[in-house]
Amino acid sequence: MSHKVPSITFKTRVRDESVEGPNPFRWQDVTSDDIFNGKKVVVFALPGAFTPTCSSTHLPGYEKHYQEMRDAGIDEVYCLSVNDAFTMFQWGIHQGVQNVKLLPDGSGDFSRLMGMLVRKDNLGFGLRSWRYSMLVDNGEIQKVFSEAGKQDNAPADPFEVSDADTMLAYIKSNA
Repeated sequence: MSHKVPSITFKTRVRDESVEGPNPFRWQDVTSDDIFNGKKVVVFALPGAFTPTCSSTHLPGYEKHYQEMRDAGIDEVYCLSVNDAFTMFQWGIHQGVQNVKLLPDGSGDFSRLMGMLVRKDNLGFGLRSWRYSMLVDNGEIQKVFSEAGKQDNAPADPFEVSDADTMLAYIKSNA
């Protein structure tokens, strides 16, 4: 059974070609409808930009398999984290991301409405997204791969089912 993705507005930063100087960016509100309506989208969510597993494996895996997902009918791939737009932008540069779109959930609104917002105070992170991935078709959630053990201040950060290989296998088997 599927259900709709939460309806929120993401606060993002985009390059504005009409602006010269050291800061050629402007704020742009992007809604859930902008991202999901009329599209087949993969979203993977993770605890934080610049963190070890997120930087070494999770984001790179989706970047590596981006074209295969597109070839299998996916319109876009988004990486969501409870980080601000500035942090997500810099992480994207640091990671050399060319394809996956980074989506800042700065206030955790989307994660909260997904039921995926957890406290990570034990690591000094505060509120963060649990690690998961999902396939969304025209705003309807078709499949979620959520890591086991979701709880506040979980001592472990499992990474077994929200990876790009699992999502790609699911997409290909249900094409």
